[in-house]
Amino acid sequence: MNTIIVDTGPLVALLNRRDRHYQWARDVLDRIEPPLLTCEAVVSEACFLLQRLSGGQDAILELLARSIVRVSFTLDAEVDALRALMKRFADVPMSLADACLVRMTELAPRSQVLTLDAAFRIYRRNRRLMIPTIMPSSTGER
Repeated sequence: MNTIIVDTGPLVALLNRRDRHYQWARDVLDRIEPPLLTCEAVVSEACFLLQRLSGGQDAILELLARSIVRVSFTLDAEVDALRALMKRFADVPMSLADACLVRMTELAPRSQVLTLDAAFRIYRRNRRLMIPTIMPSSTGER
């Protein structure tokens, strides 16, 4: 079974019915067996983006409390690798959250990233390998 690593976008879309990717996120997440893995930087971004949505931040924390989403990454153990990734992809640019997710795919080779971020088509793990992703098609199909 592949490990699914979730980015900020699908979490926000799932919890915000007005998000243009809401239905896509629902459909995809209905087919995925929990837990979804992530990092604290993604949780922080999602809470920030959902702060104005009534109950939005609590909904993110509820996903964690119910182990639907699980933080499985220790930032301090990976600082050097994250710095190297962020330097390598500075022209994209790469956020801390994205660097954490790329590093997570390096540590879990059979993983896929659930994302809305097209930069994951540019990022490479282990310097040269494409990162398997689950994302909406570029044509807008589901």
